[in-house]
Amino acid sequence: MAKKVMVVDDSRTVRQQLGVLLTEAGYEVIEASDGVDGAEEIGKTADLAMVICDVNMPRMDGIQMLSMLRADPKNANLSVLMLTTEGQPELIAKAKAAGARGWIVKPFKPDMLLGAVRKLVGAA
Repeated sequence: MAKKVMVVDDSRTVRQQLGVLLTEAGYEVIEASDGVDGAEEIGKTADLAMVICDVNMPRMDGIQMLSMLRADPKNANLSVLMLTTEGQPELIAKAKAAGARGWIVKPFKPDMLLGAVRKLVGAA
């Protein structure tokens, strides 16, 4: 059975790019359009292997969503990779403190992203 990866990004284009990349690599992809949508979907999705999350989104940003997830013990071991246009060290430190396991700056290289996914959750 394919490992489930959730992509949380307010850009439909980014969600589609990641969806194609991850699906072709053998993962099952679930999409969410912002932090609120992502948090709701995570709550409804069993056996989620990891989340790839943007930082800057409407309604709830990625770091807020990550902090909310980590507040629930059942999500303590869920791997979260931040994928964003932001590269400021203080933001990266804030995300790591909130529980992010990695940070990739957009535009991303597909091989680098897949390598990070495989490192965090293993092959599909």
